[in-house]
Amino acid sequence: MEASTPSRTALFTSLMRARHTSGDPHRILDDPWGDRLVPLQARAALYQMARLRNTALPREPDGAAQQAGIDAYLLANPAYPNVILRSRYTEDALHRAVAQGTRQYLLIGAGFDSYALRRPPAAQSLTVIEIDHPATQNFKLQCMAAAGVAVPALVHHMAADLSNQDLPTVLAASPMQVAEPAFFSWLGGTMYLTRQANLATLRAIAETAAPGSEVVFSYFDQVFFEPSAVVSETAKALSAEVASVGEPFVSGFHPATLEEDLRPLGLRLLEDCSDADLVRRYDPANRNGFVAGERSRIAHVRVEAVPIR
Repeated sequence: MEASTPSRTALFTSLMRARHTSGDPHRILDDPWGDRLVPLQARAALYQMARLRNTALPREPDGAAQQAGIDAYLLANPAYPNVILRSRYTEDALHRAVAQGTRQYLLIGAGFDSYALRRPPAAQSLTVIEIDHPATQNFKLQCMAAAGVAVPALVHHMAADLSNQDLPTVLAASPMQVAEPAFFSWLGGTMYLTRQANLATLRAIAETAAPGSEVVFSYFDQVFFEPSAVVSETAKALSAEVASVGEPFVSGFHPATLEEDLRPLGLRLLEDCSDADLVRRYDPANRNGFVAGERSRIAHVRVEAVPIR
């Protein structure tokens, strides 16, 4: 992403979660905040992107027509199901950790995530630390202020460019209590980084966080980055779209070797799921009509006391 520009994909995914909450027949996630936090100028820009795909949309829409065009654009995006499913999966895992005593939640690449604004009663004492690029972080805080939304108690925003700041230094400057277990989420981030950068981030978490801490991260199957891969037109379109806004896909992991990739870092793989797995879990009848992503996966791991050999 551009250094001075907030992540457009962060804005898109926030609106996707809100669209799901208000429009899909089977609600997997309850997150209406995208409609409150994403400003009018960002919606207007997204509508113009929708018009590039559908030239029948009016050039100067009224509010209802603009929203309808945006909704159709979001629903047609192949990433839409993954955005909803990965958020629900992460928050389920987080709430299990909270029930077992975890009191710290760190979001790496938090974007416009709204969990801090809609914590359930059982998580009100949870310290939430959001880490993201300064441009995105500052823009989010500006949008919250413009919407009259105050930063809740126990919520901290850490502006950091992890492309040139190492995560341990960022965590050391945060309110994180390193002696206490923490829960980390890292959603929609690994695919924009190199394999080396992804492993370095996971290693930093394992070396900084207390044993028993947990991490949920989404990733793409590495096979789709290989020159010989047969990639569908839908996947090609998604790759082209994110590249067009300056956030191209870069790398992934091989599901078959993920466990052995994580073991030397001191991380134990607890679960690895595809989008199809999550559709079966959260919407068995698939009332939402989700088309599972062919490359999207999510992993749940635990920090071990010592690196696993």
